[in-house]
Amino acid sequence: MNKPIQPSQTNAYYVQAILSFGLSLTAMTIAVIYLPAAGWVRAFLGLGLLYLVTSTITLSKVVRDRQELSGVSTRVDQARLDKLLAEHDPFRVDS
Repeated sequence: MNKPIQPSQTNAYYVQAILSFGLSLTAMTIAVIYLPAAGWVRAFLGLGLLYLVTSTITLSKVVRDRQELSGVSTRVDQARLDKLLAEHDPFRVDS
């Protein structure tokens, strides 16, 4: 049977994603710290930044979990179909 091709990520893509996230988080943190505004404004923006980061991580986990669940249900459906096809004998005569 043909196995479905699983999408794979290269190490370079993984490193690029981590570096991009780290760089953007660092840049925004520095920008909030050195913003010429009152302390409470910087604190408010810092809280907004933290909320944005945590919600982004949560969203990425939800999307990943949904994709994995979709892959599992597809494999289960494929296994059921394979079993039905294996058990089916088109030349069997019912008496």
